[in-house]
Amino acid sequence: MHPPGRQAVNTPHAPRYRTKGAVAVAMLAVIALFSLIREHWTHLFGAWVYLLLLLCPLLHLYGHAGHGSHHGPESKG
Repeated sequence: MHPPGRQAVNTPHAPRYRTKGAVAVAMLAVIALFSLIREHWTHLFGAWVYLLLLLCPLLHLYGHAGHGSHHGPESKG
């Protein structure tokens, strides 16, 4: 038995994403996303070429973060 005002340290609690409310919100979000995509599929399908073309410069700008810039190795000395 624990003293009043203290809880046991090893009490198992369900993770926040496993609660009934979180599952209900996730299900509603999936349903809303599905209906949004379903209703606007023709607009998305017609614009996929432009979205792909927009993606190219964005990948070029942000995709080079891993290896630096376009410049060659710096010469020292």
